[in-house]
Amino acid sequence: MNRRLLLQGGLALGSALLLSACGFKLRGAATYAFDTIAVSASQNGAVAAELRNALGSRLRDSVPTAAGASATAPAQVTIEILQELRERSVAGVNAAGQVRELQLRIRVKFRLRNASGKDIIEDTEILQQRDISFNESAVLAKEVEEALLYRNMQTDIVQQLLRRLAAVKSIT
Repeated sequence: MNRRLLLQGGLALGSALLLSACGFKLRGAATYAFDTIAVSASQNGAVAAELRNALGSRLRDSVPTAAGASATAPAQVTIEILQELRERSVAGVNAAGQVRELQLRIRVKFRLRNASGKDIIEDTEILQQRDISFNESAVLAKEVEEALLYRNMQTDIVQQLLRRLAAVKSIT
């Protein structure tokens, strides 16, 4: 019994040493090279709205002035959502020509600029895609599943955007 416990403890210690030796580290809180950011979107899309929520206190739209009126304060950087496009295409059909599989895509094109208008991150596109089976006898259920997949892809894109913002080292 003692040998088994000793062996299990040795395996756990060995696993911990291997993980620490490979450079594995849990993702911590993101640190940004800027204190304030503005989100600019050509259309009010779901990705832009979720990004605004994720940025929280760093988001700069307007701040109150001494006179009590609201005045726009310049943000250190502006992320511009240039395009947010949802696509749905047929990925597979059966022998009778009926749709059996769909491919859902979200494309987001963005850029990051500093207050003087210099591009920090040039025009970049992020693409997420998912395949979904389709059955015409369960159309309502598949619509709900499709909405959930779009929501999941949208959250993935926002997380990628936040990681790219955290990777920026200098805003000058």
